[in-house]
Parts: sequence; C-alpha cells; structure tokens
Amino acid sequence: MGNSSLEIIINLAKTVVVFLMMVQAVPILVWLERRGSAFIQNRFGPNRVGPLGLVQLLADAAKFLNKEDFVPDKGNRLLFYAAPVFALIPAAVAYMAMPMSTPLKIGDSTFLIQGYEVNVGIVFILGISAMAVYTMLMAGFGSSSKFSLMGAMRASAQVISYELALGLAIVGVIMMYGTFNLTDMVLAQQGAFHFSGFGREFSLSFLPNWGIFYQPLGAVIFFAAAFAESNRLPFDLAEGEAELVAGFHTEYGGFKMLMFFIGEYGHMMIASGLMTTFYFGGYGIPGWTIAEVYQTGVSIFGSETGGSIFSSVMHFLSYNVKFAIFLWIFIHVRWTLPRFRYDQLMDLGWKTMLPWALFNTILTATVIFLASQYVI
Repeated sequence: MGNSSLEIIINLAKTVVVFLMMVQAVPILVWLERRGSAFIQNRFGPNRVGPLGLVQLLADAAKFLNKEDFVPDKGNRLLFYAAPVFALIPAAVAYMAMPMSTPLKIGDSTFLIQGYEVNVGIVFILGISAMAVYTMLMAGFGSSSKFSLMGAMRASAQVISYELALGLAIVGVIMMYGTFNLTDMVLAQQGAFHFSGFGREFSLSFLPNWGIFYQPLGAVIFFAAAFAESNRLPFDLAEGEAELVAGFHTEYGGFKMLMFFIGEYGHMMIASGLMTTFYFGGYGIPGWTIAEVYQTGVSIFGSETGGSIFSSVMHFLSYNVKFAIFLWIFIHVRWTLPRFRYDQLMDLGWKTMLPWALFNTILTATVIFLASQYVI
C-alpha cells in the first residue's frame, strides 16, 4: 500500500474518530447537565437511578429509540425529515476543523490532531454553523404547527441578530493575529504576554500570551453571542415552554428529537472550542512552550517520536481541560439565569452588543495602526 493510500485511510479514520468524539460527548454532557440540575432541584432520577445516576441515561436513550416515528398529517415530509439531519451534520463538520493538539510526527509522516485543516478555518466554521438557521426554518415549516413556526421565526431572527455581534468580535481577533488559520492563532499565543508597538517592547512573564488579555471586550461579546447562537438559556426564546410548548421541534420525537439535541450540544462544543482557540491559547500549556514540551518528551523517552507523542498527548489534555471548563459554564448558566423576554433579547443584541462590538473593532484597528506607525 502506497503512502498516499495510507494517508487517505488515516485521514478518513481521523474524520470518523472526531465525529464519534463529538457524538459520544453528548451523552456525557447530558448526564452532567441533568445531574447538576437534579442537585439544584433535588430531583431523584439523574442522581439516584443506578451508580451516579448513569442508569437514568440508559433509560432515556431507550425511551428515545422506542418513540413512534411520527409525521404531522399536514406537514411537509421532506422538510420534516431533513431538519434533524441539518441540525446534526453541520455541527459535526464544523467541529472537525478545530485544532486540538500539536501534529503527531512518526517517522517521515505527520498527522494533524483534527479532522482536517482549513486555511480559512474561521470562515469555514462560521459558514457551516450558520446553516442552523435553515434547520430551524425547515423544522418550523415542515411541522405545519403554529408553535413550531413561531419558534422557528424567533430562533432564526435571534441567530441572525447575534451573528452580527459575534462576527464583529471575531474581526478583532483576525486583525490581532493577522490570519484566518486557527492553528496559526494558537501558535501566536505561545509564551509569556508581550506587546510590541509604538517603538517599545512590553512583557509580563507571569501572564500567558492569551488573546483574552488583548481582546477582553471582544471575548465577553463573543461568549454572550455564542450563548444566543446555541439557543441556550438565557437565550432559548425559540423553545419557551410557557409560550411555544417546545418551539420549532414541538412535533418531533424519538431519534429525530435526539438528533436535534446532539446538534445543540455540538454547537455548544464549537463555541467552547472557538473560545478556547481565540482567547485562551488553544491547546497551548501556560508557562510551557510547544518546543519545551517536545524537548521534555525527548528527554523522557529518548527519541523524537516519543517527544512528538508526549507533546501531542499533553497539548490534547490542555485543550480538553479548557474546552471542558467552557462546556461546564454553558451547562450551569442554564440553571442560574432566567430567560429574557423577546424584546429584551433583541434590545441586547441590536442596542448593546452590536454597538460595543463595532467599538471593539474600531478600537482594535486604531491601536494596531498607531502602534505600527508611531513611536512614543
């Protein structure tokens, strides 16, 4: 078998593994969310059915798989069946472009620890994630239900509104790093905090060189907009139970409903991964550069291959620790903050976050220009 065939097989295997990682993470996140909510509300199931409430998770899975495959009488069958697929697949495809560790070098071959590398990774992920709007509209129109349709219109308006602020927050990141490539952004955040501009060099050795210290306002705007993009509380106006029953997936049940759930958690994972990559050094380890980690591995295992494996494993763990922290925040905010009214949601997006995002973009561009042109 030639090297090209081997690389194709390995790339296909990586794609499958990353997809399965995302899908398999969903039951764990559901278990953590239900367990946390059960502690807060003192409910029995998720904490007392079997060890650590794990049997409750199996019972839920069995319930989903045994539900009737129902299609509304007046619904559009094509749209009704397509919506859950469009909820799951774009989230999985976008997540595969996330850099999770340093490349693994074995002999003459180099393997990326991600599904695939896209040179314009930000544009690719945002473009794929934006397909969520079509999912909501297909589910709303395909269900032939007033509750589903109103939920779909709410959700699509919300996502489009907050994509503006989210996109402008990312513009500040792109200007700061000077690249669309996510891996290059991670590499730019290695080492200690330092600023070069106005003819001076400024550094703080006790701070990591993370984007959060250069773009604090952009990070806050991005994280808040990511909640709205993911339809998570306090931004889940699309499925307000008191008004819309369950929003655009009111008529769904069984495995199709499960696909919506996986898609929602997939968008949470994308937002957490981007937050980690943009503002918290990606897979970088604070106080330890990539070269230092590699050399440590070489000294321990006595070979370059051992150093590469050690570096990939350590950076993969670093990425997942940061990634898990943001997922934990996503989960627990649901049980902390109340839901906005729809007018409050729109006011926050258009009258507060969008102007601040524009201000952050202009400020970033101004500082970069002045720092390169003038000496203090």
